[in-house]
Amino acid sequence: MTKHSPAFSLDHSHLLDSLIATDKLLIIQDLDGVCMGLVRDPLTRSIDRCYVQAARQLAGHFYVLTNGEHIGSRGVNGIVDKAFNTPTQAREHGLYLPGLAAGGVQQQDRYANVSHPGVSEAELTFLQAVPGKAESFLSALLAAPPYTLGAPEIAALVGLSVLDNLASPTLNINSLYQRFSAQPAHYQLLQKQVAGFMEQLQQEATSARLEDSFFVHYAPNLGQDVHGRERLKYSTGENAGTTDFQFMLKGAIKEVGVLVILNHYYHQHTGQYPLGADFNARQAPRDHGALLQLAREHFDPALMPRIVGVGDTVTSSMHIHDGQPQQLRGGSDRGFLTLVQQLGAAFGSDNKVLYIDSSGGEVDRPGLNEAHLRRRAGDPNLPPWPAVEGISDAEDPLSLDVVFCGGPAQYVKFFCALAERYASK
Repeated sequence: MTKHSPAFSLDHSHLLDSLIATDKLLIIQDLDGVCMGLVRDPLTRSIDRCYVQAARQLAGHFYVLTNGEHIGSRGVNGIVDKAFNTPTQAREHGLYLPGLAAGGVQQQDRYANVSHPGVSEAELTFLQAVPGKAESFLSALLAAPPYTLGAPEIAALVGLSVLDNLASPTLNINSLYQRFSAQPAHYQLLQKQVAGFMEQLQQEATSARLEDSFFVHYAPNLGQDVHGRERLKYSTGENAGTTDFQFMLKGAIKEVGVLVILNHYYHQHTGQYPLGADFNARQAPRDHGALLQLAREHFDPALMPRIVGVGDTVTSSMHIHDGQPQQLRGGSDRGFLTLVQQLGAAFGSDNKVLYIDSSGGEVDRPGLNEAHLRRRAGDPNLPPWPAVEGISDAEDPLSLDVVFCGGPAQYVKFFCALAERYASK
């Protein structure tokens, strides 16, 4: 990214007109923080009916890519059901959100036909036991010093924190950050202990001969270390740092999901699967260079769509390591947004990366300084970096082309306008 990058545009009208004029359009979009505000309790999430209907209008041009799940007590399908007057309306009219969940291993069409390509029964059985273990672990932890909480409060906090996702069981400690906001040392210790629990699960998987089946995803994170493990982002007291600890299937990384979605897009529009009908996230390489090479070898450039990647979890923070400053970049959307950008460069398809500011929700996140970005819109020589602290930096290879400072509500309004105009072309 150049010093005075044209990124961080606030010109949504220009973007809308540009996308309407695009013949081969493919939107790949995250969910939480993008079309729904971030909340401490996932059970309180809601989704705008207009958004769901707009996604239906964009059928064939829109797929989700999320670390959450489609199904289960905290799945997005239940949230979609609640957006309509009758619980069967979404299924009858194909209004569920198509695409990949659980990082790419849970596949769904518009009618909620769900599958887990490449996942074994032994892996699913192991995952099904994780929520119960997480509840026991967290209950015992909060009852012990230095927390020493009472049983009713522990039960409430555990209920909010343990997410019984089928393919990506999660400990979400947003509520614990709020509980210990006045005791930051307690919360930092809690982060470390939860990470230790995740490591224990890895050891149990090894004992069950599933040593190469799982990995731990931290959200947000500080990128990966030299061993490919994600770096935990400890709270600074001013922000929550890592709040989601997800026990996930290897291969369930969003950038791989981009190729899975492209494979289905080509089939939908040509009748052929360039990567084969059985290609799934668990088969794909995880290195960006290898993913790009796979795309170059198998996808016809003449049919490559213009991809719009949409996310809200991108981080960039300066840390001191061995006495030297080091810029650590991460975030669960960074990988797939970067691949969207790289595919645009490789195929000349003018792909766009959209960033949604989700800092206005109930979860503590760095936010954009809209006033500074508006001043910059009038003076392109004004550097954007003071407006994107904690999100991006002057050397960041990921360019956030267009940003939505108004968060999910602003993006949903844009998305609905896009769908209406695109469907009437």
